[in-house]
Amino acid sequence: MTETWIRTAVEAIHSSPFQAVLYLAGGASQVLGLLLSVPGASNTVLEAVVPYSRMSMIQLLGKIPPQFCSQQTAEDMALLAYNRALKLSTPGSPVVGVGFTGSLASSRPKHGEHRFYMSTRTADRLWISQVTLTKGLRTREEEDRVSSHLLLKAIANVCKVPATAVLELSESDVSDECEKQFNEDQELEQLINGQICFKMYPFSSEIPAERKIILSGSFNPLHDGHLKLMEVATGICGDGYPCFELTAVNADKPPLSVPQIKDRIKQFEKVGKTVIISNQPYFYKKAELFPGSTFVIGADTAVRLINPKYYDGDYDKMLKILIGCKQTGCTFLVGGRNVDGAFKVLDDLDVPEELKDMFISIPAEQFRMDISSSEIRKRSGL
Repeated sequence: MTETWIRTAVEAIHSSPFQAVLYLAGGASQVLGLLLSVPGASNTVLEAVVPYSRMSMIQLLGKIPPQFCSQQTAEDMALLAYNRALKLSTPGSPVVGVGFTGSLASSRPKHGEHRFYMSTRTADRLWISQVTLTKGLRTREEEDRVSSHLLLKAIANVCKVPATAVLELSESDVSDECEKQFNEDQELEQLINGQICFKMYPFSSEIPAERKIILSGSFNPLHDGHLKLMEVATGICGDGYPCFELTAVNADKPPLSVPQIKDRIKQFEKVGKTVIISNQPYFYKKAELFPGSTFVIGADTAVRLINPKYYDGDYDKMLKILIGCKQTGCTFLVGGRNVDGAFKVLDDLDVPEELKDMFISIPAEQFRMDISSSEIRKRSGL
């Protein structure tokens, strides 16, 4: 690595709290070597994917883009990388998705321009840059080097570290960039609309762990039963990062509004507990979002979870979906609850043999809470 600024920038990137997923196509290949050759790369790089073929790019995007090398494609790649980074990152760490798509010099002369698009996406910012290189001025390797250095500078910028690069572009090259900032309301709207998969509010003083202990609910309101259940579950699990999960999108009701979500978030801030806002109402989808997690549920939820009625009446479909959950490494910690007027624990439920090792009982003597959030609302006149 000959340029001093590069090593200085990469060391600073690795020292920053940001964790990144990179999706690169058609250029900037050297940026991976620049990042990975400096110690500390595992602090930053969660994953790097090069969807180089047409079919690879189509599968990544989930569609055939109008243009493979375009601003929209770079933006889509960055958003996909951002969502992937959310899933892979250490809980609470800021993440960045990086997208790059280029049409650089090749073995055959190009009729069109030599150009590339770069994009970075964080929770509150989307940045896009378009660069058109002068034809015939550089070899393919030199164009790749320029694009790699400019992308590295963009990554440094989003990680809030200095990168005093030498001027890479000539007077005949053309460069343009734009930026969009998002406030919290816009972030939550994007979550409700399915653009981003979840948003974490790490209000807890707990030390983040890779495995999450997740208690899902509407938390309308959050009450002592929820807090006690999480305390007991954390004690049973031994290790893990306790997180409450509020689902903004419900299977049977309209999605929560942004003001409703923000009001419920305040409850967790007051008690210093981490809350995740997601848009997945179904546990098999939650398992894909949070693989390896332990989900804390009541016996009433467990009953619904193993009821074929909720899988189009198809027992085999239910089994297949829940085995899929099991394969993500997820488990369910089940507390006793009133079900159809009777208090039931895990042992009272008819769990299929193939799934029994995925369910763990919370002993009734350790936790029993008969009152629900809806009953608390009734008593409070809400």
